Amino acid sequence: MPEFDFDLITIGAGSGGVRASRFAAANHAKRSAVIENRRVGGTCVMRGCVPKKLLVYGAHFAHEFEDARGYGWDSHVPGFDWKALIDTKNVELQRLEDVYHRILRDSDVTEITGTGRLADTHTVEVDGKAYTSEYILVATGGHPVTPDIPGIEHVIVSDHALDLETLPRRIIIVGGGYIAVEFAGIFSAVGVETHLMYRADNILRGFDDTVRTTLRDELAKKGIHLHAETQIKSIEKTGAAYSLLLDSDETLETDLVMYATGRRPNSHGIGLEEAGVVINDKGAVVVDATSKTAVDNIYAIGDLTDRINLTPVALEEGMAVVETIFGNNPTAVDYTNVASAVFSQPPVGSVGLAEHEAREHHDVDVYLSHFKPMKHTLSGRDEQAMMKLIVDRKTDTVLGCHMVGADSPEIIQGFAVALKCGATKAQFDATIGIHPTAAEEFVTMRQPLPDHGA
Repeated sequence: MPEFDFDLITIGAGSGGVRASRFAAANHAKRSAVIENRRVGGTCVMRGCVPKKLLVYGAHFAHEFEDARGYGWDSHVPGFDWKALIDTKNVELQRLEDVYHRILRDSDVTEITGTGRLADTHTVEVDGKAYTSEYILVATGGHPVTPDIPGIEHVIVSDHALDLETLPRRIIIVGGGYIAVEFAGIFSAVGVETHLMYRADNILRGFDDTVRTTLRDELAKKGIHLHAETQIKSIEKTGAAYSLLLDSDETLETDLVMYATGRRPNSHGIGLEEAGVVINDKGAVVVDATSKTAVDNIYAIGDLTDRINLTPVALEEGMAVVETIFGNNPTAVDYTNVASAVFSQPPVGSVGLAEHEAREHHDVDVYLSHFKPMKHTLSGRDEQAMMKLIVDRKTDTVLGCHMVGADSPEIIQGFAVALKCGATKAQFDATIGIHPTAAEEFVTMRQPLPDHGA
């Protein structure tokens, strides 16, 4: 008789957890189980990247209809049905969840529905039933957090925003990160009076400063009301609306308040600390390069570890864990030059170092281009694209590649390969561009900014 019920139990059926579970079963013939107390697919598929991107697509048609006038199309703008968009989005999410269930079933992974809690280092309890495993992988993700202020019970977070039954006339979105910026673009495009309120002096903290400033200016052009260095002291319900008291002692009225002020790992209340797993002051599980916790047979991946909180990173971490424990090959994920995107309007694409990061350890040249995309020469839209390269002056290596503008995530994905390969500026220059495209700008910038950052 086997000593344990399973070789691997994974708590959390998000992208990383599903990947690890099925790779253990399908590629290594291990007895694998995955535990989930919500929908299979996790934050990205059910409450994040996928539904949000579908809403971005839906909202962006408003701009396309406006732009079409400059190309000879009738100026009539069709009516918009928010509920129809939400309904079709939900149909797609159900299809994706069905796919996940089938993948797990076909890989011979046991699905267990409920909340998993560690009873000891080899035992997970779900609704009073105990399951034992040689290895345990925790991939429970994170959740939105809100501040403790009077009236906070009246607000929504991103989970709720994806399933609103009706659109408000006015919304205030609190936060300056990518989630806040993305939802501001969605609501504004579909006709909601949108206010973006953040406590810093600019949006997208951590991104390249030129990216931040460019996107901020473009959001303002689209009619989004920006409230920098502003915080809410309290929220009161006033009939069908809400009254917000700001730190300036001014008041602002709105129909809906959404907070997007950060997320926190789902690490407490599931027996991790009792089992000996170390959790830091931010709630993240502490792991080594192979995602192993302080307990030899317990691993953790994804947002729970608060390293790079991106779905493709969690997928790589899940595969690395399986290779480490079942392939007898300790494997660490390489976190350098991981590309990222913000599906704002216009979107952002970024890979490598921001300028301020590069200047900490390198003598750099900076190449920068602002221009009106060709599409808008006829559409008449006042929108600028921005492209930026950060280059090590001594080695000529391209350290960072950043873009704000249409299709920037698609464009940057290709340049991410170049940076991963250590491409130099000379190699960028030697590459013949595709004309006419916006992307060709990255291989035609020849003059660095004079004395930039000196």
